[in-house]
Amino acid sequence: MDNSGRIEPIDTDAVLWSANERDRVGRPLLVILHGFGSHEGDLFALTPHLSLRPVMASLRAPLSTGNGWAWFPLDRDEGSEALDAATLGVLQWLDDLETPPTSVGLLGFSQGGVMALQLMRHAPDRFDFAVQLSGFVAPAPHPGDDRLAERRPPVFWGRGTSDEVIPGDAVDWTQDWLPEHATLTERIYEGMPHTVSDAELRDVVGFLREQYGS
Repeated sequence: MDNSGRIEPIDTDAVLWSANERDRVGRPLLVILHGFGSHEGDLFALTPHLSLRPVMASLRAPLSTGNGWAWFPLDRDEGSEALDAATLGVLQWLDDLETPPTSVGLLGFSQGGVMALQLMRHAPDRFDFAVQLSGFVAPAPHPGDDRLAERRPPVFWGRGTSDEVIPGDAVDWTQDWLPEHATLTERIYEGMPHTVSDAELRDVVGFLREQYGS
């Protein structure tokens, strides 16, 4: 847990929803988390290709980067506290939803993938699964890790061999951490840079169908 207790709130007016309030009743929720310097509309463009069963909500990260938004600074010394503050903001946003979902899944790209795993670490019993695209797990140990290791929720982790954005050591520690804390589906895409390819999208769709039973 973030020792400072600082919370970076989610801008509720910026959330992109795939369904109106009335159509969210009695349905699962898939929370979408974009990458560094991007925005809530980026990954939301993928929603027509994904499962129709869940309601999808794409969130805007709280920190302005000038051309977009970020969940935490790129500087590792500054990033740890900001990551926890952003995580607490997403949890607060979920708590405040007027229409509670029947379950919650997570899908994040790059920094959004880091957020997805950090959310699971903060609330190990709250999330059904995570899709982590071209991201990594924050290296600092977390109090929720032991419970997560007991529960081992499904996690899809996809990345490309030509990704020059995510440091190699971050990939290495994620490879060590994920199998011990999740039921892992790992996919590596030859020649793919820091992006989402058509092949990866097909695999994500298949993973989501398994989670939603359709």
